[in-house]
Amino acid sequence: MPIMRAAFASRFDDANPLAALTVGERPEPAHHGDDWVTIQVTASSLNHHDLWSLRGVGLRAEQLPMILGCDGAGVGPDGNPVVVYPVLPTPSDPRRISILSEHFPGTLAERVAVPRANLLPLPAGLAATDAACLPTAWLTAWRMLTTRGRVDEAAAVLVQGAGGGVATAAVALAAAMGKRVYATSRDAAKRERVAALGAIAVEPGARLPERVDLVIETVGAATFDHSLKSAAPMARIVVSGATAGHEPTVNLRRVFAMQLEILGTSMGTPDELAALLAFCAERGLRPVVDRVVPFTAVEEAFARLHSGDVFGKVVVDHTA
Repeated sequence: MPIMRAAFASRFDDANPLAALTVGERPEPAHHGDDWVTIQVTASSLNHHDLWSLRGVGLRAEQLPMILGCDGAGVGPDGNPVVVYPVLPTPSDPRRISILSEHFPGTLAERVAVPRANLLPLPAGLAATDAACLPTAWLTAWRMLTTRGRVDEAAAVLVQGAGGGVATAAVALAAAMGKRVYATSRDAAKRERVAALGAIAVEPGARLPERVDLVIETVGAATFDHSLKSAAPMARIVVSGATAGHEPTVNLRRVFAMQLEILGTSMGTPDELAALLAFCAERGLRPVVDRVVPFTAVEEAFARLHSGDVFGKVVVDHTA
């Protein structure tokens, strides 16, 4: 049986997820239909989803070992550079969706298999190590801003918790769209880096000089009251995460009196990913990358993400 190098969850460890990570040999990815193809992965990037998988969230013991990785770019079966759209139907219920590394092996390997429809052309001028950052965190931020947040109707945007993958992407994208962007972070160094992206950096909970038309919320309970108080009449608060608590106290009087919209979302569609790729290529916008690590040092990439001291994406170069 053909084998390949991969980084995978071999067990679960809630207290120390890095201890559950194994780098070793795994079988070539299987095809689950006539439309499936194999991609030679040239770059991938890490997400907190990978750490949650190592903790056992979203996976069952009988699914182990599971190759990790949601994001990836590489070379398609026709020899052309491609970006992998990571959303797939759940095998037990096609009406539900999952992402790579939940039911099917992920991108942290030499090769990954997906339906041909999940491949998008890599735009000219966009490096694989940049494109590999886009399909999860950046796509989520793009959908939050455009489809759900109607950013074209907004003059000012607040991004809570800048520094994480989605929030940092939202700052960069909104600034590239010409919006006034306010971004919060507890870390002074991260506030400096956010300012360099074109945002007005503020401390969490700080009073803004104006109310905003759109709030990008990935933090949750710790910032949600500030999001409500910072919202202008008829503003949109778009939520795609709750890293600091999922049960905030909500002032419903403010919600209905201000006619606020609270909208949930996750990931995005293939068309939205294509639009994001085109936007980045046309504007010369590149993802915020914390560091690029060769696949031979993938354990270091996981340790970096687990440290919490990241700004932007941790990328794995499979060609190095």
